This record gives sequence, C-alpha cells and structure tokens, in this order.
Amino acid sequence: MTENQNDNEVKENDILERIKEYIPADADFIKAVYEGPDIAVYVGNISALYADDRIIKNISAAIKKKLIVRSDSSKLLTPEKATEIIRQIVPPEATINDIKFVPEFSEVYIEAFKPGLVIGKGGSNLKRIVMETKWAPKILRTPPMNSDVIKGVRQMMFRETDFRKKFLTSIGKKINQPIMKSEWVKVTSLGGFKEVGRSCMLLETTHSKILIDCGVSPEPSLRGSSANASKDENRAFPYLDSINVPINEIDAVIITHGHMDHMGFIPYLFRYGYEGPVYCTPPTRDLCALLLFDYIKLVQKNAGTPLYEEKDVRKMLMHTITRDYGEVTNVTDEIKLTYHNAGHILGSSILHLHIGEGMYNIVHTGDMKYGFTKLFDPADTRYPRIDALFMESTYGGPNDITPNRQDAEMAMMNSIKETISNKGKVLIPLFAVGRSQELMLVLESYMANHPNFKMDVPVYLDGMLLEASAIHTAYPEYLKASLERMILSNRSPFESEIFEIAKGERSEIVDKGPAVILASGGMLNGGAALEYFKELSSDPRSKLIFVGYNSSSSMGRRLQSGASEVVLPDADGKLVATKVEMKVHTVEGFSGHSDRRQLMNFVSDLRPYPKKVFTMHGEESKCEDLARSIGNKFRIEARAPMNLDSSRLK
Repeated sequence: MTENQNDNEVKENDILERIKEYIPADADFIKAVYEGPDIAVYVGNISALYADDRIIKNISAAIKKKLIVRSDSSKLLTPEKATEIIRQIVPPEATINDIKFVPEFSEVYIEAFKPGLVIGKGGSNLKRIVMETKWAPKILRTPPMNSDVIKGVRQMMFRETDFRKKFLTSIGKKINQPIMKSEWVKVTSLGGFKEVGRSCMLLETTHSKILIDCGVSPEPSLRGSSANASKDENRAFPYLDSINVPINEIDAVIITHGHMDHMGFIPYLFRYGYEGPVYCTPPTRDLCALLLFDYIKLVQKNAGTPLYEEKDVRKMLMHTITRDYGEVTNVTDEIKLTYHNAGHILGSSILHLHIGEGMYNIVHTGDMKYGFTKLFDPADTRYPRIDALFMESTYGGPNDITPNRQDAEMAMMNSIKETISNKGKVLIPLFAVGRSQELMLVLESYMANHPNFKMDVPVYLDGMLLEASAIHTAYPEYLKASLERMILSNRSPFESEIFEIAKGERSEIVDKGPAVILASGGMLNGGAALEYFKELSSDPRSKLIFVGYNSSSSMGRRLQSGASEVVLPDADGKLVATKVEMKVHTVEGFSGHSDRRQLMNFVSDLRPYPKKVFTMHGEESKCEDLARSIGNKFRIEARAPMNLDSSRLK
C-alpha cells in the first residue's frame, strides 16, 4: 500500500469515526459509507435517531455534509408488512399510486397524488413510517397530467439501484480524497461566449476539472453528422478538443437547466469515456430526458445520424445526482455547489461555487429572468460571496427593452381576437419547455376569466409541450407559490377546459374552424409548429405569432424579417419554394430571458457586489456593450470573453 493510499484511508476513517461518536449508543451504529456527495449511516435502531430531530441536523452541521440515516437490512420489515402499515398511516385521500421498496438503500418510495398528506403535519407520518417499518420513506408526486418521461425515468432509477449504489460509493470516495490546497483558479470559454448556443465552460483548479453546462447549438446540431451537414456544423458543439483534458479526467459536469444549448452534448461525453457525475435539479433531469430523446428522433427523421444513441442518454441519467435549491454539495473535495432559483424555466439554476476554504467564489447565472413571469419568482440576488460573476447577455444590447408585461399580454390577446374574428387560425410556435407553459397560463387567464376575450374556440396543444407541462405539475414546489397552491388543490390551469389535446391528423385541425394552436418548435426549424406552418402558410386569414427568441439563421428569424417566400420540404422531403400568405406578428415581452434593464437591475441588486463580471450567452455586440455598461456604472472590472479565451481568476 502506498503512502497516499494510507493517507486516504486515514482521512476516510477519521470522518466516519467522528460520525460514530455523534450517534447515540442506543441507536446501535453499524456503519457509515460515502454515497456520492453525502454520507449514509446504517443503524440497528433507527427510532433512537428519529426520537430527537436535532440529532441528525447536528451531525450534518458538524461534518458539513448531508447525512442520510438508514436501518440495517436485518431490521427492515418485509415489504408486504411495511406496505400494510404505510397504508394504515397515510390517509386514503392522499391517493397512493404506487409503493416501491429499494433494499439496496433501505428506502421505500411512496408515489401519491397528494404528497403533503403522505408527509403529514410537520413530517409526522414520515416519522411514524420510519419508526414502525424501519424503511426510510421517499415521497414522489404523481403528476395530475400523464407523463411517460417521468414514468420512464423513475422506472430506470428503480431498475438500476445496484448500479447506482456502486456508482455513488465510488464518487463519494473520490470526493473525499485528501488533496493539497489549490494555488490557482482558471476558467476557459468552450462555447456560448459572444454567441447564443453550445454553452460550455471549463473550471479548473490545481486539483479539479469541472464542466459548467455542455450544450449544442440547436440548428446545425439537428442535422447530426449526416453527409448533408453544412459547414456550420463546426459551430454546433463545444471546443472540448482544445483543452487537452481527456474526457475521463473531468471530475464533474454541472447543468444550469434543461435546454439543449446547455446540456445537449453531455451524452456524447458518456459515449466517449466519461464516467463521472452530472449535477442538476430534479426537474432538470426529467426535462433533459424529454429533450435528449426527442433530439435523437428529430435527427433520424431528418435522415441524419445523431451524435449519440438512446443508451448514452440513459447512461447520463444513471450518472445524474440531483440537488434542490439551497443544498450545499461537494462536487470535489475543494469545490462546493449550491443551486439558486434563476427564474428562467422549471428547475433552472444560478450556480454558487465555493472553492477552497474561502479561496474563491463564483456565481454563474446560466439563463435567468430577473423580472415578472406567471411561472416563477425572479432570479435570486443574495449570495455569501461573489468574486466573479458570469452572466448571460441574450438581451444585453442598449435597445433590448421589452414592453410592459401587461401591455404585451393585451397586444397578444387583441391580435388573437382579430384573427379569430376574421375566421382565421392563430399558430404560436413555442419552445416546449418554459414559454409554452407561460403562454398557457396567459391564455387560460384571459380566455377563461376575461369577458372581452372569452372566445368560443379551441386552444390546441401539440408536440412536446404536453409532456413538458406534465413535468411542471410533478414539481409544483419549483413554481410560484400561488401556482403551486392551485396545482396542489387540483385546480391546475394547465388542465383548463379551454385546452384541447391535438389528436389525429394535423390536417383535420387545419380544416376545421377558427382556433389557436400552441405547438412545439419555437424557431420553426422543426417539430409540430413547422408542420402546421406548412398547412397554414398560404392562408391570408391566419396569423403566425412569435413570442420568443429566434436565432439569426432560423426560419423564424427570416419570417420575422419579412420574408415573403421560404423553402419548405414537401411530403416526399423535396425542398420547394413556398409563398407566405399568412400574417406574421411578433409580440415582445414573454421571454424567459432578462432584458437590458433587468440585467442591469440584477447586478445592482446583487449582495454582495461582484468583484469581476464576465458576460456570455449573447451576440457579440450585446455581450460587449453589457460588459462596458456594467463596468462604467458599477466601477468594477467587466469584460466579454471570446470562445477559447482562458482567464486566471486567482
């Protein structure tokens, strides 16, 4: 055994021995093991620990890690007997949908439509379940809307518990290896700097290598690696080949949120040797599954070859470790991660990274919204310390000022009402995650409750936005409190009677009377929205309404710019010139990104102020202008790095 191995074992045993000292004697301590970034303690008498809620909290505070307490397997009741007791404890109104036992972790997963009733007042029911069955309960919400993605992800996790246990154990040991103090901190821009798309940044210290996001630029990446892929393909993916770091030497990947331009390249890492952890919030994991599997189908539909296969996506999901907002988590022994609300989409996060013992602190916004939405609270602005701020600049230009939200809503509703009165149809192309749900809430609010807009027409929902909406209902705690209460009380606006799920052939909907159509495919580069556009483009009574971002090379941007003719594939896939007769209208004010004023207000409201600011995720001129304005107004160092720039921060 080498000297380093001896040192590793000493440190490991020191931590575990310290935990043993805190455990009451009557709890009958069995063992403590690393489990990813956490430590799991197995005891013979779990009731002794749950008798006083302060014991577990005090141990976690002392060791500065999340502590998971479990019964030794020999003490667990049989699943049959435990199920009987659980159903006696939980009131029938909770509507338990499923109970699954995971012996590898001594846990029982209880899935119910009303998780709050399973938990009980102050966690009283959970405490009884532990005391009487010895199984540690984990509560899952059954979404009121059907979700094949959630079912699939949950089944996969249950099916692969043996792999998960081994994986988490290996990661835990790696995180807790002793290291020397780092002498420097460096970041390298690998994508999404002075551009929108393929976001990726490498954070390095003397001992750690972490990727923050690893996405693709949606348009060229949708062509996969087919022979017809354009020369823009080299702009689709991060510059990972430039960093001279083997994929298997990356310690962790941290995802800010579940959009393809931030996570769409991660399965490729697993395809070519990455075996480490991926960190994200629980809803982000499910949204990643939704969009990544759909990406593979879209590329194949376009006669391309996807970058990776479904097995690579599943491998990524099996290596994912989820964390809620506010949980402090070691991703390496010297770097701690805390997620904060970003207000952009479901589960979107601003990262706070604490490096060393106070050596350096980074805040990375990912995509964020510091303004009003019906879905989320504005992005968080309170952090322990900010040495460097990396912030998005999508709408960072001096003229990027969005209209008042109420004015935007009225403009859209009046535009819809005008089209319906002319016997036309309204097509609103939307990104499946985020804008779809925001627009559903707006339409539900006006068409169901506002007397001037109670139009007797269906609002069709088509494409992935149905699954995405279902995932929103599974995680109401990530939504605004008012919306959370509505969902928990079975008054979900996503299930309003004004909405109708599109079924059958899309041509049947086109042939019917006036309607509003919400369809996924926000930039009209594919998806359900493009199929409807093909059918409706020649109808001068109908209207195409854009409410979100269109990239410079997208079909949506060309139409916004006034194109009267576009090239579309016919039924045989042949490209033909198509005249656009339908009206095209853009309504600003619904973006999930912050506009210029909101970005400046975000920096102004940050506490404490950052010492340095780096702008990213925006067109070149916007990144540069925002950095210049921040520097001038707040008298702090601010700049806009390019892709492939490296900056030593410490």
